[in-house]
Amino acid sequence: MMHVDLYEKWWIGLGVAMLLIFAGAIGTSGFAASIQVPQPEARIDPKTVTTEGPFVEPGLRELAPGKYEAYILAQASPWKFSPAEIRVPVGATVTFYITSADVQHGFDLYNTNINMMALPGQISKLTVTFDTPGEYPYVCHEYCGVGHQNMYGKIIVEP
Repeated sequence: MMHVDLYEKWWIGLGVAMLLIFAGAIGTSGFAASIQVPQPEARIDPKTVTTEGPFVEPGLRELAPGKYEAYILAQASPWKFSPAEIRVPVGATVTFYITSADVQHGFDLYNTNINMMALPGQISKLTVTFDTPGEYPYVCHEYCGVGHQNMYGKIIVEP
């Protein structure tokens, strides 16, 4: 039989307890708080993102009543999101597809669980349902150059 020192037993117990607490926190955030992890939906050539594919005309597309897809393109020159404004009705479920044409950007949609990176060559995807009318600003949260402060837009949820 192996002898384990009392202090080692305490540290092993503490480690197991922390693992259980962290697993509980991840489960709670994933299921109870609806936290989503952005998923890479597809790959796209950043050199042709503005000339072919769904980001040629970024914007909102209605799939069915109350179901939408929003294609958002981040660009460092002229430092903007396209489109800068999107309007949806209350109760709309919007799936966001985000990519970058040039450098790494961020996309943070206030008061929602949407917060992801916009990477050249990757289309990231997250979904949110807008149950409350109002304005939901979005900003670039990853420094992308001298015009970074100009990268913003908003979702307007209409009653």
